[in-house]
Amino acid sequence: MILKNYTIVEYFIIKGISDAPELQTTIFILVLLIYLLTLGGNMIILLLVCLDHKLHTPMYFFLANLSVLDTFSTTVTLHNILATFITGDNTISYAGCICEMYFFGFLICDELLFLTAMSYDRYVAICNPLKYHMVMNSRLCIVLAISCWLLGMIEVIPYIILLLGFTCYKSNVINHFFCDLVPLMILSCSDTSTLEILSLTEGLLLITFTPFLLKFISYIFIISTILKIHSSTGRRKAFYTCSSHLTVVILLYSTLFFQYLRPTSLDTSKSNKFFSLFNTAAIPVLNPLIYSLKNKDVKSAMIRKFSHRSIVHRMPKKGHWSVIYVCLVGPARSRTS
Repeated sequence: MILKNYTIVEYFIIKGISDAPELQTTIFILVLLIYLLTLGGNMIILLLVCLDHKLHTPMYFFLANLSVLDTFSTTVTLHNILATFITGDNTISYAGCICEMYFFGFLICDELLFLTAMSYDRYVAICNPLKYHMVMNSRLCIVLAISCWLLGMIEVIPYIILLLGFTCYKSNVINHFFCDLVPLMILSCSDTSTLEILSLTEGLLLITFTPFLLKFISYIFIISTILKIHSSTGRRKAFYTCSSHLTVVILLYSTLFFQYLRPTSLDTSKSNKFFSLFNTAAIPVLNPLIYSLKNKDVKSAMIRKFSHRSIVHRMPKKGHWSVIYVCLVGPARSRTS
């Protein structure tokens, strides 16, 4: 529905990823699969960090927070697609749209901040290993985590205040699969210059570039320290400790770069949807895979907590259980040997 005379809207219509009716079932299945994988993967990481005492370290403390962020951000952005397919209602109230944009914004800010905290943790672990436990104590970790959560919540508030000041919109049809800042700015018939300046100053410099610069500086020192290690085994082991985090940082910032810093000639609604979908769906799925497949500690914790060995160990010791034990535990034992 196109609104005439630039009136105030009470609700928005979310167009979704595609308008083609024949693609809706396929999109729903793919999005549902991505969502379930995201929930499952991040919940496993979270449970492992909580239950396994060997993962009670600063790095995995921040990783647990990152898993919570990925779970929430995926829920915020993908629930519209799932709800629309199930109910057939693709509308969202004005207040609901503003709330959705706020939560998405502060969760993205939080992710950038937590990745920065994790880069500092890797810097201390590799560049000052003897002082690691003294520097990265529980008090500092809690202070950093609370600071990241609070800063993420605060940084988005100016955008919401300016959006609430918009008096009219050209249309109530959002050409996106969730309420995001750029689609709302395109629809608004109010003056968006102040919001654009805020996006360039706070959004680009404070929210995006400053955390990136801190990560970049941390990794300059990390790489410099690794290169000074004489043993090739020592260099490989040192790089292995930060490879998972570095992979996630590169993926996230590459997506943000192509999404928000592309030339205007390449700025289309389809490309925006693609990069947004990758940023909000694919990366939260990849994060637990990267941290589990590339991390010996996480893989060992999964074997300890979720292997059939630990399950059978708690079962009655009768003859038929010994057969099941050998069949199910044998492959796991051979993989860990």
